[in-house]
Amino acid sequence: MSKTEENLMAAFAGESQARNKYDYFAKVARKEGYLYIAKIFEETALNEMQHAKDEFKLLNGIGNTVANLKEAIEGENYETTTMYPEFAADAEAEGNKEAAILFKNIAKVEAEHRDRYMKLLEMVENETVYKREKPIRWICSKCGHIHEGTQPPGKCPVCRHPREYFEPECMEF
Repeated sequence: MSKTEENLMAAFAGESQARNKYDYFAKVARKEGYLYIAKIFEETALNEMQHAKDEFKLLNGIGNTVANLKEAIEGENYETTTMYPEFAADAEAEGNKEAAILFKNIAKVEAEHRDRYMKLLEMVENETVYKREKPIRWICSKCGHIHEGTQPPGKCPVCRHPREYFEPECMEF
């Protein structure tokens, strides 16, 4: 990895962390009655998100949906099988039970994320994102229209948005 790539990765990590911190700070400011300050934190968080996106793009970190799902699966699998178990072991060795429990519980959530992404990847690869064997309820995410069938309509009959705006009412992963 070149020095520039290392710098881009470090910048991406820093901007991503700053974005989250500013979102958290905005909630505190809003709760304390400082709406203008909350707005500034939120605006800055959006700026940081754009900076992170630009850096990540230069690293060729954003691919098509299949590539993105595969990378997400890899990352979530690492977190659930390696990273968080190691963090939990370190916390236990240091006597920090609260952190150990947190890391173990987060590892379980990361496994759910991984499994959900795996199911979605399978659906994209099998072209079943918008097809089911049995009729289900599809909900238009724009207007709330409900369609029952094995696939959503090509266009919503109410708001005219295309098929891509329909989601399964309840999706099991």
